[in-house]
Amino acid sequence: MNIRIPLLCLSMALLPFFHLSAQKVVPHAGDTIRFHVDGVCGMCKERIENAALSTVGIRFADWDIPSKELLVVLSPEPFDESALHRNIANVGHDTEKMRAPDEAYETLHACCKYRSEAVRNAHRVEGNSVRAYLGGIVYEAEGKGRGTPLPGANISWLGAGEGTFTDEQGRFELPLIAQTEKIVISYVGFGSDTIQVKENFDLEVVLRTGTLLNTVEVTYRRRTTETSFIDPIRIQKIGEKELMKAACCNLSESFETTPSVDVSMTDAVTGARQIEMLGLAGPYVQMTRENMPDIRGLSAIYGLTYTAGPWVEGIQVNKGMGSVVNGFESITGQINVELRKPGRSDRLYLNLYANQMGRLEGNANLSQPLNEHWATGLLLHAKNQKMANEVDRNDDGFMDMPQSEQYIAVNRWKYNGSNGLEAQFGIKGAYIDDISGQHGFDPEAHNGHDHHWGARITTRRMEGWFKMGKVFAERPGASLGFQLSGLYHGQDAYFGLRDYNAEQGSAYANLIYQGLIIDTRHKFKTGASFQWDRYTENLAALEFIRDEWAPGVFFEYTWQPVDEFTAVAGIRGDYHNLFGAFFTPRLHLRYAVSETAVFRASAGRGQRTASIIAENIGALASSRDIVIHSGDNDKPYGLDAEVAWNYGLNFTQGFRLAGRDGELSLDAYYTDFENQIVADYDQDPRALHFYNLPGNSRSTSLQAQVDLEALPRFDVRLAYRFNDVLVGYSDGELQKPLISRHRAFINTAYHTASNWKFDFTLNWQGAKRIPSTAANPPKYQRPSYSPDFLLANAQVSKGWKEVFEIYLGAENLFNFMQSDPIIASEDPFGPYFDSSLVWGPVFGRNVYMGLRYRIGKGE
Repeated sequence: MNIRIPLLCLSMALLPFFHLSAQKVVPHAGDTIRFHVDGVCGMCKERIENAALSTVGIRFADWDIPSKELLVVLSPEPFDESALHRNIANVGHDTEKMRAPDEAYETLHACCKYRSEAVRNAHRVEGNSVRAYLGGIVYEAEGKGRGTPLPGANISWLGAGEGTFTDEQGRFELPLIAQTEKIVISYVGFGSDTIQVKENFDLEVVLRTGTLLNTVEVTYRRRTTETSFIDPIRIQKIGEKELMKAACCNLSESFETTPSVDVSMTDAVTGARQIEMLGLAGPYVQMTRENMPDIRGLSAIYGLTYTAGPWVEGIQVNKGMGSVVNGFESITGQINVELRKPGRSDRLYLNLYANQMGRLEGNANLSQPLNEHWATGLLLHAKNQKMANEVDRNDDGFMDMPQSEQYIAVNRWKYNGSNGLEAQFGIKGAYIDDISGQHGFDPEAHNGHDHHWGARITTRRMEGWFKMGKVFAERPGASLGFQLSGLYHGQDAYFGLRDYNAEQGSAYANLIYQGLIIDTRHKFKTGASFQWDRYTENLAALEFIRDEWAPGVFFEYTWQPVDEFTAVAGIRGDYHNLFGAFFTPRLHLRYAVSETAVFRASAGRGQRTASIIAENIGALASSRDIVIHSGDNDKPYGLDAEVAWNYGLNFTQGFRLAGRDGELSLDAYYTDFENQIVADYDQDPRALHFYNLPGNSRSTSLQAQVDLEALPRFDVRLAYRFNDVLVGYSDGELQKPLISRHRAFINTAYHTASNWKFDFTLNWQGAKRIPSTAANPPKYQRPSYSPDFLLANAQVSKGWKEVFEIYLGAENLFNFMQSDPIIASEDPFGPYFDSSLVWGPVFGRNVYMGLRYRIGKGE
């Protein structure tokens, strides 16, 4: 029995238990109670009212600052007045019946220390006197009005070194000083700016390009990639402006400027790309769309092309273990994609793209509010690359890129009710036809005995989803969410003389309830989920059918006794019809050393069923035999589930250099497999063997990254990563093939006041181990390691008034190409043909251009 499960489960057992004993009364709905509560300011007001509203039986609370009187309105639920006094005292405020514990009082902000006479006097305003504190709330702009409050924004007096941070509701209070009337507001993802303060009342600060409400002027620059100092799970939020640094025609091309995610080719023929994280392949990353399963199963590789880049509103990248709420399948991390939302995105967004490889793409996003409750959106994508047959830069007789047609559409609807109810539903349809192979290959004449080697993959996919959420206003912090999705995926494919036809049907449901335990220091999420998948795969004469279903329940507890520390402990139990019952514990810890420095740690278990053919589809573009070393035939392919533990540490430090914001991030992650399905390319260069892990398999990933605004409007991102990935093969332990142990990265971005933008990315990849080809004839052998190489991408764009933009760019500026990426390209039907050993670019420099046009919401 692995001791890691009880150790992590023990963290769940450390939940506080509360025994409440008091005389309870059954009030009439609408009854009111008034009593005195000590406090001094707006921050106190928010804290007291939230504590009151967290008490069972309270439906309304209002604390008056001058009189210090709290008014509460009762609901029909049983009400315990002593619990009300205790909840308020536990957040640090004395009531007329209960004194706050000293440890709770000491956690209050300095300006809230009401027991101090100096603090009380500072908040007192009499006649024409000026109070001693500046207060207000910081919001992020949304459309033409204010959006959500910004917690963690830094407010400080210019040149004085005295400052504070906004709380969870975006509120701040700052002692007034005589030296200056200027304050500096900065926020993670925003530049710092100086503001002249003239008002003698609370500020309502709405961050918007060039303006700030209440006659206060501010200019800011939001970072294209953000990392929160408050979230216990380190999540990189990639925004639209980061994605616009490159063409980003689809999701597989959206990580070119993100050091945490690698993108590589699966083979030298089909043009398919796959992502890697922590040195492991993309299928170990849980890919979700708006926190529902998206890319998995048959779409594990090609699914990255099913989401157009211009559709994407933002991407959240989480390395290491994710939340148990989202399932048990994540092992190396989670990538969640947020599409443009109806009603809050541009009424029209148009993106057109063309490159010298003959690729033409068009994307149109439309959004239309119908009334105050309903909005709808339409996302359209079309791609045509029929000219690829003419491109063969390495003269190996094969097209460098496939001929391709894509037509993908999404229609989504959103409902916002006035009673806290929200709902979304939508459908998505895709048709993709990719043709690759030798020059002269005619797919219409293909009969399995053609003289030209060719491959064709035709995919038809339909998806539908429904999401609903309900916020319970009478129970602060309480909400209920429900997610439902289903899909059909069908593909007809052949690779030379080998057919691979497959179908997948999937359904998913997830019910989530979240709430508070006593107060906001103790939060929880709980619920149940269900995942069903049916696969039918026909590979040549082999047929693989599997029917999987897995119901599960989960509980996640968040404990935040003080602002500096957060613990999130989660566990889920699932029953898989083929693998039986199992538990998935996960733990996340956050400790803020200071306001700009935070440590995070994570640990947990992940489990997944490998779709071994779809996940290694590049091997079909070869003459390798597929050999599966089956065990229990009742399991998928006769193989066990993949199970791994992941442990992670992260340190993030914000800093200022020459008056400009910067951020340093240090990561260390370790993945240890209990079982892994090994894809063994080394045992025989003319075969691919699949079998259960016979020994140890582990991955160590270390990364350092610095983001800095080096000069006005000039951003620099530097990163270095080390991956040590060892796999236990049947013949011994080896480095995982085609993975670079060392990678260095630099990205620079500069934009002018006249809206010119210049972006440049340089990526150095160290040597990669190449699977053994020693058993091949000498002319078909390859060296044991690839050389290291540099890749450079650049883009220039010019915009006019956030309406129209043109861009021109080049990928692989240095025109570096892997020599002879296809073994035995002159004899594709022979025994040595292999295009799967790709370690670098298979085509050279690629110049592209495009335009973006948008009509905003209010136009």
